[in-house]
Amino acid sequence: MTRVAFHDFAPPAEDFRQAVFDGLAQAPKRLPSRFIYDARGSRLFDAILEQREYYVPRVEIALLRMHGAALAALAGRGAYVVDYGSGSGRKARTLLDLLDAPAAYAAIDISREHLLRATEALAADYPRLEVHAVCADFLRPFTLPTPRTPDVGARVGFFPGSTIGNMTPAQRTQFLTAARAMLAGGGFIIGVDLKKDPVILRAAYNDAGGANAAFNTNILVRANSELGADFDLAAFRHRAEYDPVHGRMEIGIESLKPQTVHIGDAAFAFAAGDIILTQYAYKFTVEELAALAAAAGFAARHVWTDGDRMFAIHYLAAL
Repeated sequence: MTRVAFHDFAPPAEDFRQAVFDGLAQAPKRLPSRFIYDARGSRLFDAILEQREYYVPRVEIALLRMHGAALAALAGRGAYVVDYGSGSGRKARTLLDLLDAPAAYAAIDISREHLLRATEALAADYPRLEVHAVCADFLRPFTLPTPRTPDVGARVGFFPGSTIGNMTPAQRTQFLTAARAMLAGGGFIIGVDLKKDPVILRAAYNDAGGANAAFNTNILVRANSELGADFDLAAFRHRAEYDPVHGRMEIGIESLKPQTVHIGDAAFAFAAGDIILTQYAYKFTVEELAALAAAAGFAARHVWTDGDRMFAIHYLAAL
């Protein structure tokens, strides 16, 4: 018998088809990164976290463990942890182990199959924790489940991995404003990748093992499998470069030759060197993130950084 309460707010399947048609018709071409995350894409993302060049999970988990007592004091006893973009739940487990008797946990993720597997495993390992699986795009409206457990403490949002950097400025404002309302009276723990040497950043998004490349191009695999597209995967490659003007990694898929891709009766022409933009990964200073949070109604309570100032964890109060 399942230990997890499932709540389905997933966008309809036809959204993917429309997004591909609309995105490939633009100049320059673009495809939303959220559509990379089917079950295979979620597994491929987990593989990125294991790469030597990708420092984010190691530094972030070390910071969580180092400052766990302070985080627990800020969150309070019996917290209701709201995990935006929960993935495998690995970092959530680290946080749950640090907090003072957390009472409820809501994992929010777009990949239904991956979400259910991860939350079932987590619920089995935390039998006293009320666990909810919320299949949703957290940039769209959804309803946070109300816990059945009595005497639940404050809502504490958890947004690790600097996922906030993958949003456009407008999306960041929208997300932070909605999160403040959802977490009112509680707090928000956000992991943020800091601005640093572009050499380190380029290596992190172009790992030698090819995990980033496999993940990013999964959107083409999905288009072939689900929409009947005829992308020649060997004729495209992953591309990630740093833009110092905007302070962001620009991640896309490059066409290696002139070619035409078909989806049903539609045809999309590519020149050699054309890029399908899939996502940005913005980097921040501590002050920049604090200003964004304040504009959305949060109050900065504490920030922790590692000795090399690679990464920061912010604790924000949702006023």
